[in-house]
Amino acid sequence: MGEPIVEVQDLRKAFPLKGMRFFKEKGREVKAVDGISFTIHRGETFGLVGESGCGKSTTGRMLLRLLQANSGEIQILGYDVIRLSKEGFSSFRREVQAVFQDPYGSLNPRMKVGTIIGEPLWVQRLASRREVEEKVVGLLEKVGLSPDHRNRYPHEFSGGQRQRIGIARALSVSPKFVVLDEPVSALDVSIRAQILNLLRDLQKEMGLTYLFISHDLSVVEHMSDQVGVMYLGKMMEIAPKEELYDHPKHPYAQALLESVPLPDPDRKKEGRPLEGEIPSPIHLPKGCRFNTRCLSKIDICEEMEPKFKDLGMGHWVSCHLY
Repeated sequence: MGEPIVEVQDLRKAFPLKGMRFFKEKGREVKAVDGISFTIHRGETFGLVGESGCGKSTTGRMLLRLLQANSGEIQILGYDVIRLSKEGFSSFRREVQAVFQDPYGSLNPRMKVGTIIGEPLWVQRLASRREVEEKVVGLLEKVGLSPDHRNRYPHEFSGGQRQRIGIARALSVSPKFVVLDEPVSALDVSIRAQILNLLRDLQKEMGLTYLFISHDLSVVEHMSDQVGVMYLGKMMEIAPKEELYDHPKHPYAQALLESVPLPDPDRKKEGRPLEGEIPSPIHLPKGCRFNTRCLSKIDICEEMEPKFKDLGMGHWVSCHLY
């Protein structure tokens, strides 16, 4: 395990409710991320999973400084992200990049591919015009595209090809840490494995560190070294991949794994899949946030929020059962 290059402590982000000035909801807010902590070590992939609306993407955007956190600490490669100055932001952006969920929405439709990939190099003043041209060609080949593709526009490509372009753009400034926010969820199933394998190959070749955000547990298992499970803005469990998938502790993590379809029709799941709807993030349940859907809850679960406990061997869980 390498040195820690991403350290997040008690990170919080709340969004004020709008349009409620004349009602009792005045001053209320949605706690999208509510006090989470985790560490990512050099060269590893940290998978962040959970149902829609749990705060995964909000967490990724705060690490990228696309959203400003309300409180907490984010240290990435020595940068204090929350208190980052304008002078430090340019060098931070060279070290930290992102690949977004929608490959078409993240590309400028009026720019040719060569300009899209080369623009970060011009903005950061990292290369001359000739060097930019050479690097664009090299990046296109690295992600499995032809050098001739640099003269085309994004609409002329398939979804998988667009995501390859997005990956090439993210890697153009040679970052050390990349946030992958649902990078394959908008792609055809037949293309997903190609993109995932490309990301793994690039990680080994360039020594990259990833935060991999996804709701697909099978994809996270394929990509990750460590996995964090989020629910309604809280971290429920963190563990090494093998430990989490073989011995999940939190009832929510257990239910998520039970919900993953088996490729063998003759095999049946032993436990019960997750049931019920996620509570409103405006009116959070008292005590443990999962208690309204938990089949293993005890009396204290409805009264007191559990602490995040260290079970040893890098396994952390937020549950009164431990």
